[in-house]
Amino acid sequence: MKKLIAILLTVVMAVALCTACAKPAGEAAAPAAADKKVYNVVSLVNGNLGDKSFFDSAEAGLKQLQDAGRITYKTIEMGGTDEDQPKWLETLYEVAESGEYDLIVCGTYQMPDYLKEVATAHPDQKFLIYDDTTYVGENANVVNFSYKQNDMGYLIGVFAASLTGDTSVANINADKVVGFIGGVDSPVINDFLIGFLQGAKDTDAAVKVDTRYVNSYVDTATAKEMGLSMINDNKADIIWGVAGLSGNGGAEAALETGKAWFIGVDSDQELTLPAEQAAITLTSGLKNIGQSLIWFFDEWDAGRTYWGQQVNLGLNEGGVGIVTDKNFAKLAPKAVQDAVLAAQEKVAKGEITVPTAIGDTTGAAEALRDSMQP
Repeated sequence: MKKLIAILLTVVMAVALCTACAKPAGEAAAPAAADKKVYNVVSLVNGNLGDKSFFDSAEAGLKQLQDAGRITYKTIEMGGTDEDQPKWLETLYEVAESGEYDLIVCGTYQMPDYLKEVATAHPDQKFLIYDDTTYVGENANVVNFSYKQNDMGYLIGVFAASLTGDTSVANINADKVVGFIGGVDSPVINDFLIGFLQGAKDTDAAVKVDTRYVNSYVDTATAKEMGLSMINDNKADIIWGVAGLSGNGGAEAALETGKAWFIGVDSDQELTLPAEQAAITLTSGLKNIGQSLIWFFDEWDAGRTYWGQQVNLGLNEGGVGIVTDKNFAKLAPKAVQDAVLAAQEKVAKGEITVPTAIGDTTGAAEALRDSMQP
């Protein structure tokens, strides 16, 4: 018995010594983290950084990934003029043929034709294109990112409808009319619109939405004239510009009349517009390109890949959102803020399903648009 006890004591002491010498749990996990793949990425910008929108957002996401040690990356600014366009295809071929990159990233509606040609010629190279769904599924080495702008639109609709009914707020009149300036009458723009309309209708069925299309993304002057008409003729007191550069004409109209507020889109336009226009920009609907890229690498590291598919990113993936600081927090009444945040939670949880114009053949967006015209 004494001999058995002595043996057991020896074993216990040996285990204790091994435990004392072991690294802490956090340190022990380091080798596994170090073994994770560090991806080499190139981002092709068919324009230039400094747009304070899509390209800068993508750049910020890639930088965050690099700072975290998850990727190395290079950004190539290819220019955005008509004269620059031949460089786009040439550069795509160059980076694909180099074999250096685990992923080639590009974006926007101007790139899909070039990308399809190069992706077809280089089937072993992986590509990601954001905010485009032109050739979904036609190349097994391409993932297309789209964004649930209808969900974002719903939140903006809740915001606008809640605010236009509160005459205690400066520039808000007794008529419950808001405006929507769209770039082109198209499925993507109408996806913003149908969400906006539904959010407004669910919040206050008496709200009317004056919807107009510029038929251009760079015609600020026409958009301004539309905005002036919305404000002066139909007493709109809030205008949402969803028309690229054109949409900023709505901000110009609101400022010139002194009778309305503006809402931005894609990026936080309160940070990008001239100071006087920023002061009347209450919030913006966001397309978070950078956050969506981070989500993509999270998924890739987890073994979930989407090559040859379309990924539609919403609130839960960080793909879309709404600005809730600065003027939103300072100028919108608490009841309005609470209504938006409650709607955001319900949409994120799936308790509210927002209709979409993407792939719809019933004309639902157009019917709702026409029914809500002032």
